[in-house]
Amino acid sequence: MRSVEFSLLGPLNVHVGGKTLKLGGSRQRTVITMLLLSPGQVISVDSLIDAVWPNGGPSTARNQIAICVAGLRKVFKDATDINDVILTTYPGYTLNPDGHRIDVRDFEEGVRAARESAREGRVDDACRQFGDALRLWQGRALDGLTGTRIEAAASRLEELRLDVAEELAGLRLKSGNHNAVVGELTEIVKEYPLRERARAHLMLAHYRAGRRAEALAVFAEARRVLVAELGIEPGPGLQELHAQVLRDAPGLTGVLPEPTHVAPAPTPAQLPSRAAAFTGRVPELRALDRMLDERSGSMPLGVAAISGVSGVGKTALAVHWANRVAHRFPDGQLFADLRGYDEHDEPVSPAVALDRFLRALGVPGSQIPADPADRPAFFRSMLGGRQVLIVLDNVRSFEQIRPLLPGSGRCCVLITGRDVTDDMIGDYDVLPIRLKAVTAGEATALLSEVAGRERIDADPPATTRLAELCDRLPLALRIAGARLAARPHWSVRYLVTRLENQRIRLDELSPGTGGVRAGFGLTYRELPSAARRMYRRLGLLTVPDFTAWVGAAVLDTTTEDAENLMELLVDAHLLEVVSGAGTGPVTRYRFQDLLRLYAYERALEEEPEGQRDAAFERVLDGWLYLCDAAYRQLSGGEFTLPRTPVRPRLSEPAEAELLGNPLEWMDSEWIALADVIKQAAQCGQATHAWVLTALSSPLREARNYLEGWAACAELSLEAARAADDRLGEAEMVHSLGALAIYRNDYAGAQPQLTAAVGLFTACGDVGGRAKTQRLLAGCAQFSDDLELARSYCEASLEGFRSIGDLAGEATTLSRLAQIELDHGNVDRSLELSGAAVDLSRKAGIVRGEAQSIYRLANALLRKNDLDGAARALREVLTLSRSYQDLHGEAHALRGLGEIHWRQGRLDESLDLLGQALEAARKMGDRLLRARIEGHLGFAHALIGHGEAADRMMDARAAFTELGATALAERMRLALDLVMRRGLLRPVDRQDLLALLV
Repeated sequence: MRSVEFSLLGPLNVHVGGKTLKLGGSRQRTVITMLLLSPGQVISVDSLIDAVWPNGGPSTARNQIAICVAGLRKVFKDATDINDVILTTYPGYTLNPDGHRIDVRDFEEGVRAARESAREGRVDDACRQFGDALRLWQGRALDGLTGTRIEAAASRLEELRLDVAEELAGLRLKSGNHNAVVGELTEIVKEYPLRERARAHLMLAHYRAGRRAEALAVFAEARRVLVAELGIEPGPGLQELHAQVLRDAPGLTGVLPEPTHVAPAPTPAQLPSRAAAFTGRVPELRALDRMLDERSGSMPLGVAAISGVSGVGKTALAVHWANRVAHRFPDGQLFADLRGYDEHDEPVSPAVALDRFLRALGVPGSQIPADPADRPAFFRSMLGGRQVLIVLDNVRSFEQIRPLLPGSGRCCVLITGRDVTDDMIGDYDVLPIRLKAVTAGEATALLSEVAGRERIDADPPATTRLAELCDRLPLALRIAGARLAARPHWSVRYLVTRLENQRIRLDELSPGTGGVRAGFGLTYRELPSAARRMYRRLGLLTVPDFTAWVGAAVLDTTTEDAENLMELLVDAHLLEVVSGAGTGPVTRYRFQDLLRLYAYERALEEEPEGQRDAAFERVLDGWLYLCDAAYRQLSGGEFTLPRTPVRPRLSEPAEAELLGNPLEWMDSEWIALADVIKQAAQCGQATHAWVLTALSSPLREARNYLEGWAACAELSLEAARAADDRLGEAEMVHSLGALAIYRNDYAGAQPQLTAAVGLFTACGDVGGRAKTQRLLAGCAQFSDDLELARSYCEASLEGFRSIGDLAGEATTLSRLAQIELDHGNVDRSLELSGAAVDLSRKAGIVRGEAQSIYRLANALLRKNDLDGAARALREVLTLSRSYQDLHGEAHALRGLGEIHWRQGRLDESLDLLGQALEAARKMGDRLLRARIEGHLGFAHALIGHGEAADRMMDARAAFTELGATALAERMRLALDLVMRRGLLRPVDRQDLLALLV
């Protein structure tokens, strides 16, 4: 087999047996260069594409890379008769260096040997080895090749050459060969005038050669260039040397002492043992592997930073991966716990860490620079040309590790701690790995490793719950698993029962002085005082997530200040941003449950009771204020707050942003709002609980949130009765009656609403009584007692008019319009609907306007003004979609679908009714669904489709079950018509229309 000689230290050349190989065009030369820069390492196809086409490759880029590789393989095969110079290795290619020469590798190995000789005091050997390494250069590295990646690699190689030339000059100066280095250093300074180390060597060489004036001239030129180019003075080292030359300091003429023998440097292997129960983290391990594969040799220094909340497994991941790849670092592995957040000890200083690393690399204590400022450069020199893995655990800040970072791309650094990557951006190419909780499957696997698979698999639901109670944090899972392992008589379910007690959960997961609580405490204590106060006061809330105004309320500060503090908590991994939080206009934050429990502990320990109560009341007032503002945009009047809430410290633009779409804002807050209502009811804040329940009614109605509605109303009713709050009792009885109507339980609604009328009357609340009478009108209307329905509406109208509630009056007029339509009084219905629309617009209630226009459309439809009805329904659809009222949208789509089948536009009708049915399904509105099913049956009957009977039967069954007897009878007649006609024969449109009169 004939070997290949690759030259990159100058123009790219490849030789076999003294003959230069023709590599092809620029693309093939770029590909082989990329592979040569990291021999033996996988270079991904994506990296090769980026090198060949820095501005983005064509769609055929991957194929063209494969063609380039095939062409190169043919060149090597023809010249050497071997096939494995370039290997295919997922996700790219590898250059196999075995048996071949690469001048970059020879140069780096020569430099490494020279530095080793210098460390051992063999100066002559070191000078010879440095000289041999530098003679490998035939010009500028990679001369003639272009592209961002290639040019960056060439710059790094050139920097390394200059470093070596300066090191060689320094050794020659120590050996007394000052005359020999003047010429070389003069050329370097001329070409690279900003290199202060080369200038310092040149000054010293001139001085030792008796040319004191030339030495001072070198300094003067350096100062002129630095001031002109960079606006800075020469560095301290150059200035000190200048001062020594001026005073002819005796030390300037010194030479190296006789070399002494030093034992060969050991290979450090400082990695801790990997955790026995490590599981999962597959994506993170793959990312680290890719980082290592793509960064070696003269590539940028490989740096990865693992961050995350205490207990999430940062150190475990780092140690596991480091042990897995240790064989790829033959020159050793260094590990340091820098104790960035240790409770008992100060963080390890960079000087101390460097001292330990240098000793591990075999440097005698007497040779370690006494001045800590000199150690970083000495450390980088020690690592020059070496392949060393450095793990820096528990890092406090970038400043703590800056001096510990090597300069060689053959080394790799792995960092754990808080997120320090922001400070490193621009100087280093950092792979950030932000650890979250493990997956449910990984949590089960980890518990199985610690406690035994048989016990964990015996009760899967309990295991899932156990993982949730541990927030799927590896530390908490290991502790829970260890408790099970130590107590064979405990079942998983028993441990779950213990952990579900929030008062002792942290105790259970914090054995001794360690565990979860201790880890959280280390992070908490390092926060600024304002951030600590924010964290513990947020812990007073049980809401699942919140926005910045909530933080502002607990601290009684501005939202801007609150958001800054909450972002600090995010950086400290004590809060997290809600993933995919796009339902609202602003960022939402949340606690992991264990972190909220710890925050609550801190609040109980550090906050006086009065301050805790005041903070909670400010948050309740904030929700009250914002919900009231949203309610008034959506529904106008009808509700008077029993207390004036304190406005949260929101700027007007911030409030406008929150409430730009009030229904969307309320929807984004609904889960939190339901939780805060529950917490208020249970904490004796009855007024806040029932008022918030009442104010959120537009959302519940528009989104059909019936279960949450029931829970909030029942809890608030219980709290109001316990506080002897009769108005609150009236509102919540009314709310439960309204809920029964939305559930189509009109029979159940009537006694609730009747009771509410009595309660409102006793309280003297005219508006409350009026809105309840309107709902009673709906019950009577559903039972076909139109006279009773009309009388309820008239009483409701009288009440609203007496207190000047335009919104209430408009909504009641709309209801009365529908009653008149059911009576057959179409013209009266049109008149009342028009008046309701005008009043709604005057009151400024968009949702009420849409409902009134819908009533108007029904009347126009009954009058057979199909075009007018369609225009009205399209307006309803636009208004409903403007504030995302799915209920209104579904009704509008249903009406348009009916108009289209009436007009014979059956395909469009089926499409609109299909959209309406999907919306109704999302809402869970069975009555609306049945009405849509009925109209789908009508449309299919006009086509002569067998599906018509199925749709009509489904609608009839639903109407019957819900007690809508008139609608059920209509479906029976329509079904009879279809069956008489024949399932597959079209029904006459006029026959169907006759059923709707």
